[in-house]
Amino acid sequence: MMIGASRKTAQRPLSSGKKLFRKLWAQKYLMLMSVPVLLYVMLFNYYPLWGWRYAFQNLDLSTIKKGAAWIGWGNFEWLFKEKLFWLGFRNTLAMSLINLVFGTTSSVLLAILLNEVNTRAFKRTVQTVTYLPHFLSMVIVVGMAQNMFVTDGPVNGILMKLGIVDAPVWWLGEGRYFWWLVGIINVWKEVGWNSIIYISTMASIDPTLYEAASIDGAGRFQRILNVTLPGIKSTFVVLLIMNIGHLMEAGFEIQYLLGNKQVYDFSQTLDIFVLEFGIQNNKYGRAIAAGMFKSVVGIILLFGANFVAKRLDEETLL
Repeated sequence: MMIGASRKTAQRPLSSGKKLFRKLWAQKYLMLMSVPVLLYVMLFNYYPLWGWRYAFQNLDLSTIKKGAAWIGWGNFEWLFKEKLFWLGFRNTLAMSLINLVFGTTSSVLLAILLNEVNTRAFKRTVQTVTYLPHFLSMVIVVGMAQNMFVTDGPVNGILMKLGIVDAPVWWLGEGRYFWWLVGIINVWKEVGWNSIIYISTMASIDPTLYEAASIDGAGRFQRILNVTLPGIKSTFVVLLIMNIGHLMEAGFEIQYLLGNKQVYDFSQTLDIFVLEFGIQNNKYGRAIAAGMFKSVVGIILLFGANFVAKRLDEETLL
């Protein structure tokens, strides 16, 4: 009887808590390696959320030490009535959409072109040349762009020689060109870096699929449509969801450095608005309210894109 009882005891299934503990203990070194990353995220991403309470206070330099008065939704009411805030919102959304469309399209096209190249040396050279601008400071990039697009610069010279324009175009002084200049500069700077993940995804596609497509008579373009693009579909959807969540992050440096009085109505973004009408004017509560609004809109866009992808039975982020 004692032997049967001991066997029943030994065969009793483990509880979910013990299973989780055993799994964590088996991966204790991986858990230990993740601690610095976890601390970094908690310190720089979650701890600052405590400062959101100042969005509901009349916070400035004179009230930091003695305590700011609570004003409820006063800062948000001021934001929503301010025309320059909505101007920054419009410009931020427009430039983010341009960066999203052109950045994603160019990175996918570059990855496909490099995937079709058989010469390894040429492929590596092109990869290196295209992703090196990612490491350049935005100050250097904007300086190069200003030299390129200045009235007597090489861009106007080439366009005039080709007969596309009759007179030099004032690229840096007309607002209708500003959004597109920002998009061009961002694509040039980030296209190589953004294509790396697509290239690695294409490298993981089963080569037998290409061989089977060739046997069936598919040409190179048909293999791209029927093998390559479906192979990177899940990666594309996940990255697209993440990028949609960052639509309120059009940037700050390039707009601040490239902008001037002539293009102010097109270069003003939410980040510049926070700097000029919040921090420089000693209205920290309004600045925090604007940043909080931008973050909440980004979260809504992220969950909305994830929900749409889930309803379409695609890969999701959450």
